[in-house]
Amino acid sequence: QVQLVESGGGLVQAGGSMRLSCAASGRPFSGVAMGWFRQAPGKEREFVAGITWSGTLTSYAVFVKGRFTISRDNAKNTAYLQMNSLKPEDTDVYYCALDRAAYTTVIRTTTDEYVYWGQGTQVTVSS
Repeated sequence: QVQLVESGGGLVQAGGSMRLSCAASGRPFSGVAMGWFRQAPGKEREFVAGITWSGTLTSYAVFVKGRFTISRDNAKNTAYLQMNSLKPEDTDVYYCALDRAAYTTVIRTTTDEYVYWGQGTQVTVSS
């Protein structure tokens, strides 16, 4: 049974920083790309950032580029999303997810390419 658990969400003022963590268990984490997505009520879940299994390639949505950084520690089965210069429009529920394929060298940005999902963590940015 694969389990992903996000943590680190909460309330922060605009311009502040926050780091999300995603701890994986139940399957090999090191060989799989992973992504962070976010979703607001009534909206589609959207891609935020992704990282390949080795950590050598990352990709970001244009609206977070330069502010967010994705990373992973395969020894700890954990991925991170460092969020800086947060804006009120970053307020969402953030989800981490594992790619369906192993050892891919591309980062997929659509939800149907990810097979395992965490329960989500709320991030609220006040103005």
